[in-house]
Amino acid sequence: MILRIANVNDIPAIAKVHVDTWRTAYHGIIPDEHLENMSYEHREKMWHQVLRHPNNYFVYVVEDDFGQIVGFASGGLERTDDRIYLGELTAIYVLQSHQKQKIGHRLVGAVAERLAQLDIHSMLIWALADNPACNFYKALGGQQVYEKEVEIGGKQLIEVAFGWLDTASLCSLSSSRI
Repeated sequence: MILRIANVNDIPAIAKVHVDTWRTAYHGIIPDEHLENMSYEHREKMWHQVLRHPNNYFVYVVEDDFGQIVGFASGGLERTDDRIYLGELTAIYVLQSHQKQKIGHRLVGAVAERLAQLDIHSMLIWALADNPACNFYKALGGQQVYEKEVEIGGKQLIEVAFGWLDTASLCSLSSSRI
């Protein structure tokens, strides 16, 4: 497995991982109709916007032994001007077939390292409260620090933020073996 910074040629694969993981991770949480209506094309447009602004946000991908992207994470400056958490893990998705292989650990570590290079040592991530990935964030030492209500696909859901005041322990994860 190879962890590397993403480039524009990766956008179709990132969009596919994004949509496919939403459909598996959020099945039974987000209305099925919303998940079925997600499109690779729409996500490609979104990721083009993100990769056009590399100073504010960055994206890492993990390729399997065949060169296929099986996961990605993005991060950057915290988006709401939070005074405590200056960095944000804005997205992290790993295909269900490749979960529980430490790929998520490496991706979180890469984002934390990049933030540290920007002299940012605190970070948060927002996740739906019913998302099983919340256990992953807790296992990495994230503390639930905020909660808010969001609407997705016509359904009111609770979103929670997990925060790290000091991401030093996360930085070493990017070099862990897969």
